[in-house]
Amino acid sequence: MKLLIVDDSSLIRTRIAKVVESSPLRLMQIVGMARNGLEAVKLAQQFKPQVVTMDLTMPELDGIGTIRELMKLQPPPNILVVSALNDKSTAIAALKLGARGFLNKPFTDDELKMALLDVADLN
Repeated sequence: MKLLIVDDSSLIRTRIAKVVESSPLRLMQIVGMARNGLEAVKLAQQFKPQVVTMDLTMPELDGIGTIRELMKLQPPPNILVVSALNDKSTAIAALKLGARGFLNKPFTDDELKMALLDVADLN
């Protein structure tokens, strides 16, 4: 199962990667890490990930715009929004566009593992 990690924070990208690589989630292959939505769309078109972790507030193309673009892929990826935004309307908009789950920052390693398992349908 291919995973694309999308976040403008290198700290968050690295943390998600470490959690994935050191748990039962290591069945997931990290195919890319994007700093913004434009990078994410290019990487997703190239690698066709089944799962994407998606920040909402990013430069160049925000998470909502990126989700809109990723949902055009066939098949569309399973998207887990990982965001510090406490704006419920933005979270609802992401879910309406097709995101499968939402995880608030800050999060624990276990919360991330459970959210990814849920979104990826691996449990």
